[in-house]
Amino acid sequence: MTLRNWFAKTATRTDVLLLDASVWIGAKVRADRYFEASRALAVDPDHLVAGLDLTLYEIANGLGVRQGHRPEAMDLCRLVSGRCGRNLLAVDAQLLDSALGIAAEHGLTAYDAAYVAAARRHGWTLVSADIADLVSKGLAVTPDAALYP
Repeated sequence: MTLRNWFAKTATRTDVLLLDASVWIGAKVRADRYFEASRALAVDPDHLVAGLDLTLYEIANGLGVRQGHRPEAMDLCRLVSGRCGRNLLAVDAQLLDSALGIAAEHGLTAYDAAYVAAARRHGWTLVSADIADLVSKGLAVTPDAALYP
């Protein structure tokens, strides 16, 4: 067996962590409950991470518009794009259809459900600080739980 075949058979997509906007923003806000864990996930290249194009808009809205930190929002969006690379996914019609079904089933927004749909589609672990809507329903893990060995 070649080394390439060995990696193809042993590497799993479950090693990829889909970070929602709450994790990325939490990595910038020292007062955030999950600051340390979120920061480790966001900046440590040992963690394979993914995001959605939606994440960039959520960061721009939450950090740039609502909190008035436009330069920090832009820096964070560049970090997301750079860290995720090819794992920064565009929402497509099939993902949106899945998200709408998940939203109806779990009482979520289409935004939250899009993360769940993407994680399920790719076999990734969804990481979020949204306890009420995602973590408590078993749809995501918290940043500190994602770091647990």
